[in-house]
Amino acid sequence: MTEGKKRDQTLGLVANNEKGLQVDQALGLVVSGSVEKGTEVRLDSQASVEDMVVGRYVTIAGKKRRFFGMITDISLGVTDPEIAVSPPDTADTFTAAVLEGTATYGALHVLPMLTLGGEATAITEGPQPVKTVPSHFSRVNLASESDMELVFGKEDESRFYIGNPLDMETHLCLDLETLVKRSNGIFGKSGTGKTFLTRILLIGMLQKSRAVNLIFDMHNEYGWMGTSEGGQRQVKALKQLFPESVAVFTLDEENSRRRGVSTDFVVKIGFEEIDPEDISLLRQTLNLTEAAVEAVYQLRRKLGRDWMQKAIDLNDSDETRALLAEMSIHESTFQNLKRGLATIRRLPFIVSRSPVDAVKQIMEYLDRGMNVVLEFGRFRDIAAYMLVANMLARRIYNRYQEKMEASMGGTVAPPTPLVITIEEAHKFLNTEIASQTIFGTIAREMRKYNVTLLVIDQRPSAIDEEIMSQMGTKITCLLDNERDIDAVLAGVSGKNELKTVLARLAPKQQALIFGHAVPMPVPFRPRDWGTAESYKEFTRGNNYAQKAEKDIKDLFD
Repeated sequence: MTEGKKRDQTLGLVANNEKGLQVDQALGLVVSGSVEKGTEVRLDSQASVEDMVVGRYVTIAGKKRRFFGMITDISLGVTDPEIAVSPPDTADTFTAAVLEGTATYGALHVLPMLTLGGEATAITEGPQPVKTVPSHFSRVNLASESDMELVFGKEDESRFYIGNPLDMETHLCLDLETLVKRSNGIFGKSGTGKTFLTRILLIGMLQKSRAVNLIFDMHNEYGWMGTSEGGQRQVKALKQLFPESVAVFTLDEENSRRRGVSTDFVVKIGFEEIDPEDISLLRQTLNLTEAAVEAVYQLRRKLGRDWMQKAIDLNDSDETRALLAEMSIHESTFQNLKRGLATIRRLPFIVSRSPVDAVKQIMEYLDRGMNVVLEFGRFRDIAAYMLVANMLARRIYNRYQEKMEASMGGTVAPPTPLVITIEEAHKFLNTEIASQTIFGTIAREMRKYNVTLLVIDQRPSAIDEEIMSQMGTKITCLLDNERDIDAVLAGVSGKNELKTVLARLAPKQQALIFGHAVPMPVPFRPRDWGTAESYKEFTRGNNYAQKAEKDIKDLFD
């Protein structure tokens, strides 16, 4: 084969790989490395450094085993420092061609993460974590589609196709059964596609896992209809795609009606359902003093379950002053508390006494295997969101705890695993209040009572470090704050190399996933959402969708 043909073949590597074709041409040789820092690869003269991309996968054929790794850096090198000081005249193409690949060369930094079998030419076992390095001069190839499928698997009853590794058409599949066993997080700065990713992941849970979902939908994006990335058009959400598996609850019936959303239940919350713990969580939001928060607990003990209604009704009288003196509550403290309680009372969904137990209704749907989306309508104030999410989640968690304890006694079956999705997670899980919220308890207990979290946030550095460490799988879009990046990657092997990959993600439609649901970190492009073809792909195998298609066909045939 002529040199020209070899070069043309090498330049075609990327195009072939993007089409998912078998890639067997060598890129270069391993020249140095370590287990901790990864390996250095010198590119062959026929391989163009401009065709290499950070985040792409390669295999390394060692003498006794094959390695699977990721390109984390690309550099240029020279054998003679004088060339860098006095480069050749670019007009002299002959001299430049002679120097290229001999005195000048391209180099890759590759982070091996898995070993593929015990022999260099045959795969004899499944992927295993790397515990050594390939020997000097081991051949490096771009990973083929078969390599990718060996590592990440194919879509099946438990694996869900979430997207494609960057610059490849191979499907990236998550083990959803493994995913829902622990709490997980989706992170990224505003506008990077967190909502888009969350929808896809929730679809996967509906299709592939035995878990049900309770979604606190602050921005009305997951129920009947959401918005596309950039907010330019409306797209179908969970209820439209899976009407037999998703129920939409709302706090704002008027807003739902105006948006054309058919809801299953309107949530009203009675004063008697609000506990001191709920008010304590809102201390900063309601601008309450510590003394005012302590007064809440005293009022609850003194006035009973209807403490909030009675406290609001207390007027400026001798009787009130005597009551406050009895509980050692200063009058200014009480006035501070009343102002905070008045903010809550003004919320339209807060009523003197709720006609129907919202928690009971939610539990009935969850027990039937229905996924519940609670839309907040116009009430997107963080105080309303924190109050409702914490209060309902705490009571639902208590019901799950009772059911799990009863199942341990052999009297009933254990409840269906539950995943609770919350946005603005740092409001519930920061260091100051994580121990006071039910979400902090759930994150730490790691599915003790069949309940886990899916947290969505743009400020991961504000979440308690212990809780971040308990998350099984993390998906992060672009982050540009150093503290946020460190928080997401804390405790991850190859953290410095993954920082480089994360920093080079596109502002939209790219993310990095790592943790228990995938064998190694993967930068990927999420699958499409919002087109007729994508809806068909998502609902494939959905009995309701199949029935609808059959009815349409019967009608027009």
